Amino acid sequence: MGTDFLFSMPSILTGASRVLDLAGQFDRYNESTTVEEADGRALLCDLVVTARDLRTVAEGPPVEEEATE
Repeated sequence: MGTDFLFSMPSILTGASRVLDLAGQFDRYNESTTVEEADGRALLCDLVVTARDLRTVAEGPPVEEEATE
């Protein structure tokens, strides 16, 4: 699950059709059935991103090999 779960991910066709959508009928977002489900998904996404960040920090900067001449 990505960090963009709650954002709308339109295709190029829906993006182009929004030009003619004056009433806002194409505004759809990812929805959860309950508040608890939405909170759980948001918490899970936060934990995944935090774990990824901690793993990146623990690995340290990439080691560059010295060029041999």
